[in-house]
Amino acid sequence: MFNKARRIQELPPYLFAEIDRKKRAAMAKGVDLIDLGIGDPDIPTPGRIIQRLSETAAEPANHRYPSSSGMMEFRQAVADWYDRRFGVTLDAATEVTSLIGSKEGVANMAVAYVDPGDVVLVPTPAYPVYAIGTRFNGGDVHFLPLTRDNGFLPDLASIPADVLERAKMLWINYPNNPTGAVCDLSFFEEAVEFAHRHNIVLCHDAAYTELGFDDYWAPSILQVDGAREVAIEFHSLSKTFNMTGWRIGMAVGCAELVGTLAQVKSNVDSGVFQPVQEAAILALEHAEEFLGPIREVYQERRDTVVDGLHRAGFELPAPRATFYVWLPVPGGWTSTDFTARLLDEAGIVTTPGNGFGDPGEGFIRMTLCSPAERLKEAVERLRQVSL
Repeated sequence: MFNKARRIQELPPYLFAEIDRKKRAAMAKGVDLIDLGIGDPDIPTPGRIIQRLSETAAEPANHRYPSSSGMMEFRQAVADWYDRRFGVTLDAATEVTSLIGSKEGVANMAVAYVDPGDVVLVPTPAYPVYAIGTRFNGGDVHFLPLTRDNGFLPDLASIPADVLERAKMLWINYPNNPTGAVCDLSFFEEAVEFAHRHNIVLCHDAAYTELGFDDYWAPSILQVDGAREVAIEFHSLSKTFNMTGWRIGMAVGCAELVGTLAQVKSNVDSGVFQPVQEAAILALEHAEEFLGPIREVYQERRDTVVDGLHRAGFELPAPRATFYVWLPVPGGWTSTDFTARLLDEAGIVTTPGNGFGDPGEGFIRMTLCSPAERLKEAVERLRQVSL
């Protein structure tokens, strides 16, 4: 037997791997599952994007090692899209790098900047990789609770002085996974000022900016004056264009931060397959054409689920962005128990809120990554569960 590294031995079970295990066990019993657990779009990637991949994959020049930072044409397409979408001007050569999906970049940001003993400020509940990347590199995590009472925004003023002295990095994520919460530029302005005042690297995970409803358009943190000196923003084509399996994203912003992340990547990966970058260029160039129908589908699904839950007696606001519904569990139930009850009695897969962090207790996360008819059925099944 070989001894695993301590960082692996101390790692809690990855949330979605445990959900997958329970799903397989239920399916082995013949249960007709409605999977509202993992945020993986069921809508196909637009056909023109697929066609572009196919065409460029046949070109021998694309079969060789790509640049770990990405083709300049891809980086320029990212910069052009940021200009059109957010009014933010980026230097494609120094302020944009490609990612093998934003998850890779999020994890490698800790490699770039976190030394043993450094503190990283991480919201909770949150995407687990912010904390995991920190711990893998010997850093300490200081959690910032996101609660309904504070609008699911971190209270930066509450951070103790001794923590701030060691703080190296702050993670934020809006529109937010798992809560579906949004913020406006005033919070980004507060975060940028905080990062300047304490000399902290500010990381914004912006993976869901394009999944907004009711004419809501999420901002970029780079729209704030001074952000380019302290902030790096992580984005992805995964949720935006239904390209989760394609593994392509981007990091943009402060040239020093982007350059250091690119330096890490040059030592640990060999970049994104060039035909995938070619397809991503087309996606970004025609983003407005592709995104309208995708948003309409998710807004219809959101309305189906939220209206059904309201009729079932649940009180919750309709999320303004993301494809997540953050549902308060009925009184007397824990998040884990309610998730288990939905799976056992109704064949509905959801995610317990406390799996994203302790303040998520009292909630479950439901995704909108199933057809509207299956979502209607899920809500009807939920209404039949004995509560």
